[in-house]
Amino acid sequence: MSYDLAVWDGARPLDDEQAGSVYDELCARHLESDEAAAPPTPAVVAYVEALLRRYPDDIDGDTVWASPPVMDEASGPIVYLVMSYRAAQEVLDHAASLAREHGLVCYDPQVARLRA
Repeated sequence: MSYDLAVWDGARPLDDEQAGSVYDELCARHLESDEAAAPPTPAVVAYVEALLRRYPDDIDGDTVWASPPVMDEASGPIVYLVMSYRAAQEVLDHAASLAREHGLVCYDPQVARLRA
């Protein structure tokens, strides 16, 4: 069982509904497309690197990530984080806070809401 979170580089949507629309468009364009994944933007790379300093994605060891390596889940302006459900609350809070520090948008698709 996993918990997912999307973080992207772009203007903060006005509300949860607009965020859901932006999320759907980014997923279709960058994560679900048959075309090759685009390199992540510098802001997304910096965010993922900072996140991994606290929660490494060592595939041979214990990790909070359900699908390491995390950078493989980044394409263009978006990264789709898939974490184990057991670690979700701790990781969610830190991931959202870190996104805010990096000027990124953090969206929780499970509840269709922007995170702080």
